[in-house]
Amino acid sequence: MPLVSVVMPVYNSAATLGAAVRSVLTQTHSDLELLVTDDKSSDGSMDLLMEFARQDKRVLPESAPEQGGAGRARNLAIERARGDYIAFLDSDDMWLPEKTERQIEFAAAGNAPLTFTSYYKMDADHEGESTDFIPNGRVVRAREYVDYRTMLVRDYIGALTAMYDRNILGTRLMPEMRKRQDYALWLSIMRDGAAARGLSEPLAVYRAHQAGSLSSNKMSLVPYNWSLYREHERLSVPRATRALAGAVWQSLRNSRI
Repeated sequence: MPLVSVVMPVYNSAATLGAAVRSVLTQTHSDLELLVTDDKSSDGSMDLLMEFARQDKRVLPESAPEQGGAGRARNLAIERARGDYIAFLDSDDMWLPEKTERQIEFAAAGNAPLTFTSYYKMDADHEGESTDFIPNGRVVRAREYVDYRTMLVRDYIGALTAMYDRNILGTRLMPEMRKRQDYALWLSIMRDGAAARGLSEPLAVYRAHQAGSLSSNKMSLVPYNWSLYREHERLSVPRATRALAGAVWQSLRNSRI
């Protein structure tokens, strides 16, 4: 049975952390470790994690030496990983019970080192566990296949569903960026020649936080995308401009759906 290392950054997430952790511990594929990095929370998140660790040895929490953001917290967890697969889940999201089992089968059958799945979207104030969640039709569908060129225009991979094969790709860390670290990781993997394959079955639950309009949130990422294209991907100015224009158009189009 392959060991799955689940990476979870935590910052002041006590309200949702329990549901996220339990969704990992109740996976039908039980051979996993939950590597949690607490990014200097002040709300008791670390106390809650230590209680989980006392109850289940698969929960392995550590406190970050200093507050460094979600990307750094994820990297600290990845550096401790022992698993064959690296999977990601934020502390306010959840997995459905068969997520890891189905995704491992899918990755093995398709010889895919980077995989992702469809997922449900729910309001941030929804209460309960993933097993209590009644699908309401709001599903973000995973594309069957995504390559580097396609991903430059839009990030099609929900981070809460992503998983990569460490035996094939090695240990891959997220770039030290303020935002879009997960997007940059997927791009770096695909730039090296690996495509990503998507499983159509929804296997995770994403909490959609309402902080302004969707279009304004998407547009706020424009400078981060530009930095990603130029500084991380080393694209020329014309190519970065084309990619950014495509990304803006996609964001505006999706905000109207």
